[in-house]
Amino acid sequence: MAEVVQLWDAHSVDPANKGYTGPYFNVYKVEERMQPGVSAYSRRDYYKIMLFRGAAILHFGDQSITIGNDTLLVLNSRVPYTFDLLREDVSGYSCVFKDEFFREGLRLKLDEIPLFMPDARPAFPLEGEALKEVIDLYEKMLRELNSDYVYKYELIRSYISELVYYAMKLAPSRSLLKESNATARVTTAFLDLLERQFPIEAFAGPILLRTPKDFAEKLSIHVNYLNRAIKTETGKTTTDHIFDRLMAEAKAMLKHTNLNIAEISYALGFEDQAHFNNFFKKRVKLSPSAFRQV
Repeated sequence: MAEVVQLWDAHSVDPANKGYTGPYFNVYKVEERMQPGVSAYSRRDYYKIMLFRGAAILHFGDQSITIGNDTLLVLNSRVPYTFDLLREDVSGYSCVFKDEFFREGLRLKLDEIPLFMPDARPAFPLEGEALKEVIDLYEKMLRELNSDYVYKYELIRSYISELVYYAMKLAPSRSLLKESNATARVTTAFLDLLERQFPIEAFAGPILLRTPKDFAEKLSIHVNYLNRAIKTETGKTTTDHIFDRLMAEAKAMLKHTNLNIAEISYALGFEDQAHFNNFFKKRVKLSPSAFRQV
């Protein structure tokens, strides 16, 4: 079963509001959008916050988790994902939106909120009062979307903001606002450049930024300064971040694409398949072909 997403944007008409243009947003009941088929494992060009009521395996990045009952899912536009449904009686709510929807209405940029970082936790089980509060927010969004109220999108923005901040309360404790200093800005810019290269598009050519020197040149800073900033802010080396992201993408491509190992090796920028095999086996203790069979 695949979820069919319709995202109204600045060039489409909102039929529920008699010609009013919907700005990069939609909300709907999940069960009304499920159709036979398999959702592609891919990165979307929008954010999604879903109240998932059912049972499934969520694959995101190179990870997989089992979700059941009532779970709030926060899925961002930078991490590819897909679902394997464990049963077909799925229900719930979903709202989808682009960053443009919040540019004038939210104090923080979406890509600066920890909840939407590539390494953020995406699933939050709900029960009791928490579940009731989340359902109420979705019902309010649905009512407003189908109303003629002039300021309905302002209200909807506030309801989504409530969902975002509520989910951040459920997330593991971490700094909600990154310190605004030079090393933090460099680190954020580096991680953004690193993440933009993924997911890999088949046959689009190898990734171009693979070494600390590559990233330093792109950011117009000295590689030593980049390495110090990354280590200070994250506790990991620049190379560790690059290799970890390459590994995550390699695992995802091996598990979720039909590309052969030579094609994956080329797309990830390795000189040849032998170099890729050695890189992968050193970290996973399995060859790429053996990992694919697990």
